[in-house]
Parts: sequence; structure tokens; C-alpha cells
Amino acid sequence: MPAAPADLAVLDDPVEQQASTRWDTDAQGRRTAETSLLLSGMHCAACAGLIEAALLRQPGVERADVSAAGQRAQVRWDPQATRLSSLVLAIRAAGYDAAPDAAAPARALRQRERRTALWRLFVAAFCAMQIMMFATPAYVADAGELAPDLRQLLNWGSWLLSIPVMLFSAGPLFQGAWRSLRQRRLGMDVPVALGIAVAFVAGSGATFDPGGVFGHEVYFDSMAMFVSFLLGARYLETLARHRAAESLESALAALPETAQRLMADGSIEAVSVHRLRPGDRVQVALGASFPADGRLASGSTQADESLLTGESMPVPKAQGDELVGGSVNLGTPVVMEVERVGADTRHGAIVSLMRQALTQRPALARRADAWAGPFLWAVLLLAAAAGVAWWWVEPARAVAVAVAVLIVTCPCALSLAVPSALLTSAGALARRGVLLQRLDALETLATIDRLFIDKTGTLTEDLPVCTGAHLVEATGGLSSVPAPPELMARAASLAAWSSHPLARALAAWPLLADAAPVAWHRVTEVAGQGLEGTDPQGHVWRLGQSAWVQGGARVVNAAPDAPHVFFGPVGQPVVCAAFDERLRSDAVEAIHALRQDGLQLTLLSGDSPARATRLATRLGLHDVQAQASPQDKLEAVAAAQRRGERVGMLGDGVNDAPVLAQADVSLAMGRGAMVSRLHADAVLTTNRLADVVTARRLGQRMLRVTRQNLIWAAAYNLACVPLALAGWLPPWAAGLGMALSSLLVVGNALRLTRA
Repeated sequence: MPAAPADLAVLDDPVEQQASTRWDTDAQGRRTAETSLLLSGMHCAACAGLIEAALLRQPGVERADVSAAGQRAQVRWDPQATRLSSLVLAIRAAGYDAAPDAAAPARALRQRERRTALWRLFVAAFCAMQIMMFATPAYVADAGELAPDLRQLLNWGSWLLSIPVMLFSAGPLFQGAWRSLRQRRLGMDVPVALGIAVAFVAGSGATFDPGGVFGHEVYFDSMAMFVSFLLGARYLETLARHRAAESLESALAALPETAQRLMADGSIEAVSVHRLRPGDRVQVALGASFPADGRLASGSTQADESLLTGESMPVPKAQGDELVGGSVNLGTPVVMEVERVGADTRHGAIVSLMRQALTQRPALARRADAWAGPFLWAVLLLAAAAGVAWWWVEPARAVAVAVAVLIVTCPCALSLAVPSALLTSAGALARRGVLLQRLDALETLATIDRLFIDKTGTLTEDLPVCTGAHLVEATGGLSSVPAPPELMARAASLAAWSSHPLARALAAWPLLADAAPVAWHRVTEVAGQGLEGTDPQGHVWRLGQSAWVQGGARVVNAAPDAPHVFFGPVGQPVVCAAFDERLRSDAVEAIHALRQDGLQLTLLSGDSPARATRLATRLGLHDVQAQASPQDKLEAVAAAQRRGERVGMLGDGVNDAPVLAQADVSLAMGRGAMVSRLHADAVLTTNRLADVVTARRLGQRMLRVTRQNLIWAAAYNLACVPLALAGWLPPWAAGLGMALSSLLVVGNALRLTRA
């Protein structure tokens, strides 16, 4: 492979590629890369096809997905056959530009694109105003009042001022049209560029030879105004796209660029976050972001996780607690131990999901693009027919009518109708912590008939709640006498030594918050049995299963459907603590809202019928399937689909992978590193069930907005095409109408930002 240019050589550094590239290894051990690129210079859906074709012609490129609306490309490539710098060069050769989708180069690329677009708009608007000044006498003067030599002088002035508009301002339009024709594709820029070129050529002919075949009418004012209106609309669209890109960049910027790594000799080394490895110990200053996922090695602090979870309150962190990369240290300087870095972190998984959603071309957009192609051919044929017809009726107006038809029928609004609504909705949900892995999921979620809901980890919290504790009778039965607080405080202090969910729930029991801890020593934990510890007086106590505490002699009879643990000296269980599942704080309201929306709800659970029914009753659910294995859940979803229902599944994303894949749309609760393993179409990173209601209602609003955009685009063309054919719509008015139509579509979609 030839050497990369100096300005692109840094792209081939594997360490620097970590910010925008994910590496995979297949079953044969072959390593492939998937890189996210930010693009510039795109103006229509056809540009996506041109860039995809340019990338796929490169050796080693296996797949290229380009989104015109998101201005991004997702490229899978073989590092043995090509380099990242070669991919960027291929995109540049196609007439566009690209940079790795990481904060610094992407931000510079956006700034350069905005500045250039603004200059093109300024030149077009300034020249259009001057050309209109030169054209005004011809419009207001009576017949014979304007001398021919003065008219000719004004036409020459207009022609000179139109040259910067043609060569500079309209440059991207001609470049886009040429790229489309060179690739044997028909893009949106083709009819626009053709209309501008025809107007300029006809006006130039009339300027140089007023008595020639082009007549004496010039169209420089209409051409310059049209270019100004179109560039103004595209500039506003560019700003809207850049806002979406900046929301992703804010997630990327959550991680610091460097970290303070503690060395074995106690010294501190400043290293790139890409150089961190699991096991490293890192010092994090007050106000700095945690550079990776890990645990607090020493000290205590508070962390602001709002950017990643949507939770506005700082989260207390004690020694041993989990830390999320990208969250901010608000308490005191601390030391953390790195456990996950790069794409394996929760932050990396969230950014990956956002990139994946922004590079997709949803089904709604593909259907709109499919209509846009044939429509462009119809536009060209219609404009040609109109020009020929008017050439026979009134040759002086033939060019103006043909140009007006080309401009007014350009389906820019049609191509923006769907992706603008989808991307705006996806961005609004991402700000709430709902990340779409598949943009089509939003459309499906809005139209499902039934939602299957997993119980454990979805409707309930991961940590159970202790509901009470009673003394154990000498006969082995449970008494009705509550356990004394001092005995429960002793049990809770021993439970604090374990990470088992039941032990953590007992240690966190609010009734024991003020109890003094016991100084246990020689604490051991036996998997599947429980804890054993020695108190200051030398007595050995156990916490766990009845047989474990009793030493295997007998088993205490406890409630069969309630989790419980026993506590007491070895051979003598004296206390039994019972636990129950804890509903998520917003579960009741969310279930009620979904039922109010007319959605049928079914609870799927692998628990016993008694426990599943008890929880369903608390939620007001009547359709319950208990003791359901993964295969039973899969069959329940498939049976509903066979009945003709559109089905959604809400689960925890790990054990429910088969049923999540079977459903028409799937949502998963996601916390920590689990996010990277989810198989769902959407991930609720905040674990708020209310976000399911929000996502469904936003999806319904998105469909309404999309229909409004499509109806407007169609109505605009149906109303204006006859006016253009009749010669009642001048080219400048057609340009204004097309620009306003595109702005209306984008503005209507921006209403969806209020999720």
C-alpha cells in the first residue's frame, strides 16, 4: 500500500483510531475494523449512493453505509488490505470530504463547512440584490421608455454579477450534479443545476446577441435569487444537522483526553485515555471526569452521571463502588482502579449506539428515496415538454417556463420529509436516555398492538427489599414475634461483607441505618450457602440458608414463595429475614399510561405463579404467564404474531435475547457494561419505565409529522406545477417556494425536539 499523505498519516495510528473505530475478530481469527466517519459536502440522498460506491471500489472495504441525513458513514474494512487514510482519500476523490467521527477533527470539519456555506450564501445574496437593482428599470419602465443601449448596459452589469454566483455560490450544486451523472445516477442537484445553467446560458445569449435565437429577455435576477434562496435553506439544514452532531460530540467529550496514571513507584504519569488498560490505578481530581469504567480504590466521593443516565442528583460513591467513565467527580480527589476501557465501557457503548442510529437509512427514508428517483425523471421530461410547448406558443417565455418547472418540482422537501423527522426524534430520545439501535424501531413502537413485559429486572429493581424479620422457634417454625433490633443490626453488619443481592438488601434496610456495626473478623463466604464470621467475643455466627446456619441438622420451614435468609450462631438459627421484590418507582404510572393508550400488556415471568400474580395485581395486569422458560416466552410472542398482532418486548436484554430478537420491536433496560451486550432495538439507559411511554408517544407524533411533511411536499408540487406550466410562476418565485418548502419540512420536524 502506498504511503499516506502527511496530513492523513495520523489516521493510521491504531491508538488514535480507538476514538472512531471498533475492532472485531471472526471465527477464523481475521481482524476487521468498523469506522465511523463524519462527512461534508452532501446535499441530497443521491450523494450517499455516490460515496458508498466510491468506498466499495476500494480494496478491503466490505461494507459502507452512508446516511445523507446524518452526514455520516459507517465503513467495515480489512486492515490487511487498506488503511483508514485510503478511505478518506477515496471520499475526497469522489468530491466530498471526511474525518474520523471524533470530537476535534469533526468539529473543525463542521466549522469549515459552516464558514464556506455562509460565504457562498453571502455572495449569492449580495449579488442577487445588485442584479435586482439593475433589473428593476426593465420591470417598471413603460414600453419604449428604456433606451436599448441602457438596457444592454444593465444586462451586461447583471451578467458580470452573475458570474460569482455561478462559479462560487452555485459551485456545490454543479459539483453534485456532475458527480451524479458521472456515477450514472440521478440526484436532486441535477434538475437544479440544469435549471440554473439553462437560465444563465439563455441570459448570456440574450446579453451578447439580443436579436439572436435566445431573444432579448435575461434571467440573471431569477437565477441569482433562486440560488440565494436554495443556499439559505441548505444553510439552515446544515445548522440543524450540526446540532445533532454536537449532541453526539458532547457524549464523546465526556471522557477526558488524558489520565493521571499511578506508577508502581508512586509517581504519576500523564497518559492518553486510549493507553489505559484494565488494572491501572488512576488519580481523578475534583471536577474531572472518570476516564474509564472501574471501581473506587480509595476514599469516597460523589459522581455526576447525568450525561449518561439522565439522573440529575449526584450519586454517592464509597470504596469499592462502581464508577462510570464520563461521569464527573464532585466530591474529593480519589483513586480509581480501571476495569473496562474504550469500546467496552458504558460510555463507549452509548456512543456506539448513537453512531449506529445516525448512520442508518430507515425503511421510511428508503421508501421516500425510491419515489424521489422516478420523480426526478418525470421532472426532467415535464420541463423539456413544457419548454418545447412554449417554444411554439411564445418562444420568449419558453426558457423561463422550463426553468421554473425544473426548480419548482425539485423534490428536496420530499427527500427531507422522513429523515429530518426520524433524526430529530432519535436525538430527543437520546437526551432522555433512550438510545435507538435501529431507527425503524420508533415507527414500529408507535404501531404495536401488544407489549410483552419481563418481570425481574424490568418491572422490579435489581435489589430486593427486606420486608421484615421474625424469631425462629425451637421447633424449627417461624414465630410471629419480630426479631429485636440489636439482633438484626448484628445480622446486617455481617451481611455488609457480601455482594449477594439478599445480603445487600439486608445491609441497606432503612430500619437499621443508625445501628452500630459489629467488628467481625475471619469472615468467609461459601458460594450458594452464606457467610460465616467471628464476633469480638469469639462466637461464630452464620448468615444464609437454613441448612447452612443449622449445620445441616434440620431445615427451618419458611414461606415457599418468599426469598429469605437465616441468622444465628452455628447450629442455632434464631432469626429469619424475609424479602420481596421492589417495584420500580414509576412502574405503576407507566403501566397505567400504556393501558390508557390502548396497548395490550402481557407479563412474562419465570417465577412461580403466586409471585407473578401478586406483582401483576399490584400493577393492574390481568394477562400473566408464569414459570415461563425462554422457549415459552418465545412461543408466546410468536403465537401473538400468528394472530396478526404487532408485538413489542420489554426485557432486561441478557436472558431475554431470543424473545427480543423475535419481537417486531424490542426494548431493553440497560445499566453498566450490560449495555454493550444488548440485542434490543432500543436501550433505556436510565431504567425509567416512563421512557417507554415517552418513546411510544413520540413515535406516534413522528408518524404524524412525517405524514404532514409528505402531504405538504406533494401538495406543494401539485399546486405549483400547473402554475409553472401556465407561465404564471417566474423562476425566482419557484426558487423561493422550493426553499420555503424545504424549510417548512425541517421546521415541522424540529417540533419533535420536545420529547
